[in-house]
Order: sequence, then C-alpha cells, then structure tokens
Amino acid sequence: MYLLGFDLGSSSVKAAIIKADTGQCMASATYPKTEMDMIAHQPGWAEQDPQLWWDNAKKALAEALTNANIKGNEIEAIGISYQMHGLVVVDKNLEVLRPSIIWCDSRAVEIGKKAFEDIGEKKALENLLNSPGNFTASKLKWVKINERDIYDQVYKFMLPGDYLAMKLSGEVQTTASGLSEGILWDFVQGDVADMVLSNYKFDKSLVPDRVETFAVQAELSPLAAQELGLKTGTKISYRAGDQPNNAFSLNVLNPGEVAATAGTSGVVYGIVNTPTYDKKSRVNTFVHVNHAKNAERYGVLLCINGTGIQNSWLKNTLFGHQYSYDQMNAKAAQIKAGSDGVRIYPFGNGTERVFENQKLGGSICGLGFNTHSEAHIMRAAQEGIAFGLHYGMNIMRKLGIQSHTVRAGEANMFLSPVFREAFVNTTGTVVELFNTDGAQGAARGAGIGAGIYKDFKEAFHGLKKIKTLEPDKVLMQVYQDAYQAWAEALQ
Repeated sequence: MYLLGFDLGSSSVKAAIIKADTGQCMASATYPKTEMDMIAHQPGWAEQDPQLWWDNAKKALAEALTNANIKGNEIEAIGISYQMHGLVVVDKNLEVLRPSIIWCDSRAVEIGKKAFEDIGEKKALENLLNSPGNFTASKLKWVKINERDIYDQVYKFMLPGDYLAMKLSGEVQTTASGLSEGILWDFVQGDVADMVLSNYKFDKSLVPDRVETFAVQAELSPLAAQELGLKTGTKISYRAGDQPNNAFSLNVLNPGEVAATAGTSGVVYGIVNTPTYDKKSRVNTFVHVNHAKNAERYGVLLCINGTGIQNSWLKNTLFGHQYSYDQMNAKAAQIKAGSDGVRIYPFGNGTERVFENQKLGGSICGLGFNTHSEAHIMRAAQEGIAFGLHYGMNIMRKLGIQSHTVRAGEANMFLSPVFREAFVNTTGTVVELFNTDGAQGAARGAGIGAGIYKDFKEAFHGLKKIKTLEPDKVLMQVYQDAYQAWAEALQ
C-alpha cells in the first residue's frame, strides 16, 4: 500500500511516494527541472498560471511512479502541500478566470493596511491575530477593485492547494488552516471571519466549503484518474500550506517545537497553544494542522521572502549560469565567516512582512573592488539570509517562542554547509536535519486522513534524524559581530 504527496511550490511541483507500512520514500520527482515561470507585469507583482501547476504535477507523478516501479492503482491516498497565501478564482464551470496572484505579490499591501484601520487594529488583532495585510482576502479585493468584469464571474476563490484538490476531485473545498492563512478566520468565533467579508463586501457564497485537514475530503474523479494514471476513487485526505506542512513533516506538532525551511523563501515556524500575535503583524499566527478544541495548536510564522530565489538570481543572472549550486557553495566556503565585510540584504522578492510590509529591495553593500571576489558575494548572500531569519526570530522570541532547537529537512538551502554554519551560529540554535521534505510530509498526512495510520506516532515511522548541528563558541562571536554590522546598516 502506497501514499502519494504533492508539494506545489512556486519554483516547482514535487511528487513523493511513501510505502505506508515502513514510511520509506520509494521515489520522488520534481517538475519542471528549472524554476517555474512567474509573470510580473509590474514591479512587485507575481503571478502564475494554475494550469502549469497541474501539468507539472502530472509530469512529476509519472516520473515518481516509474522510479518507484509501482502501478498507479497501488496508491491509496493523496495529500497536498502548497504555496501559501495565493489566490485562484474560478467561474461556475470551475474554469480559472485569471492567473493566480501568488504569495510574494505585493500589490494589495495598501488595501490590507486600510482594512486594518477600518476594522480597528485592536479588534483585528484580537480576532484575526493578524492584519489583513497582503494576504489572500486582500488580493481578492484588489481583483474586485481593478478587474470588476472578472470579479463578477467569480463562483469561488481558493488557495493554490485547493485548486490542485479541485483538479483531482472536481470539488471546491478549503480548511480552517487555509482560511486563517488568507486572513479569513475569526479565532474568537472559530469560523469564517465575517468582519473581513463585510469590510471587503464579499458574498459569503464565494468561500469554499470547509473540510478537516486530516479527513477523506474528496475522491479522485474519473477524469483526473485517467490523466494521472491512478484509480478512480483514490482518497484525497490531507491538505495544508507549505509551512504548516513542513512543520508537520518534521513532527513539529506541540508547543515549543520549531521548524525551519529555506526554499524560495525562508521560514521559521513555531508552535504555541494559545492564540498570540505581534502588534505590528511582522510575524503571523495561523491555525496549525493538528489544532483541536481540546488541544489548541497555532503556528507562528516568520518569513523572509528572498532566500532560495536570491541564490537562484545570483546563479542565473549575476553569474550567468557559470556555476552549479554545489560549485557556488564550494567557492563560498573558501571565504571566512563574515565575508570580509561584504553585506547582502535578501529583500528583493516583494514586500517583507517582518519589516511591516516595506519593499526594501535586495542590495549588496561593502564591496571593495580591489579586495572582494565573486566568492565573497556567494558567501555574503547565504549569511544575509541567515541574518534576516535571525532578525525575525528575535521578534518571535518576544512572543514566547524560544527556539533552542530547530528541525529542518535536509533540502534546499539546508544542503549548503555555509548556510547551515551561518544559521546555527547566528541564531545560537541547535539544528536537527531529517530525511524528509514537504511532499513526503503530505503523503504521511494523507495516511492519517485516510485512517491508514491510527495516530501521529505511527505516521512518523521511518522519519529519521540524520544530522545534528551545534553552535561553536568562536564562530558564534564572529557571526554575532557580522550580524550586528548587518543590522546596524539596515536601520
């Protein structure tokens, strides 16, 4: 018996197949092999065609099935992880009306800011735990204001993962966790946030039906089964945003536990059991995947937008495809910690919530044309990401999230020894790396939702810690000094 997980990112779609009884990943595959296209008609905009997600999901699954040497009818359940905060709108025929406005698009910042003021900051924070900000609800309001002909055709709006589930099943659904990430969940009422619907003048009928995170939410339709090479009726039994799912994939489910990821963006995500918020909404609180009335679980999320995408920009644009990521890591490792004073600010991927939705832009500072090389830039880029995450983690600590140990999958930027060293010694945390990723986590979640696993403990059979990284006292001082110089120049 096998479980399938999809991880729908902004760079690619990954499919992973897990053997249910052992937890072993039989195979995984990613499409496209280079980063997925983004559409940016104006500065600060970021859109993607949802059809690309579906096409790439099919290609990734086909390769994963071939590599695993199993047949599609052996897949028992499907789980979905997805890029958060995006907007997909469909008409009554479930046809997509416009490209998805994705997570790093910043066009709706002022709309969210005005709603925050109109609702009342105190009321919004107490009920929503966040400002409406630049999240899904505000993106839909932008469509209503600027593309009224499209808005008038909208039957339902949804998140990217809801779209993928719709393509699989023909059903339009979402979860409480998903609504919270769109700032459409009232934490006091435990229901859809009427105050946001009212402020934005959205009809409640536009909100998808709500399903549980772990449950048989729908079944694979005959059409989708034919396209994917799976069996009709396969259970679709889990969905979650990529960061709650990343935490889940690392078995981060209880208060005090912290997960991190460093893909296109960099995220630290900590679990608390009481609803908490930052008054400036620089870090954001959402419903965690295992939240229940008798065991409340909330995820506090710090995001730095320009992480892997900054490294990709350096590789493809600044260095003109001369080097692979491994070669860049090797060159960066030749430079000593602190990059001899070169500082990079990784803020070139839209507005940064941790800086109150300012659009700071990416920048390189402190260059000496006679002393610094491209290797210094390669190292400073990775250190700058670690410094940005540390800046945000200090805000999280003020909310009571003491991240002494952080769990991460050995993937993306955490594959880089330079980044790992910078992160561990700047933040002063122990980092535990595990043999998992978002697609594998989604597959395990599907097993719980379908009743194949009786509990979380059983679902994580096969999850293994493969490396523990601890701070070094000497390096900690070097990195703390470099961080201070980086932070002071930021002011």
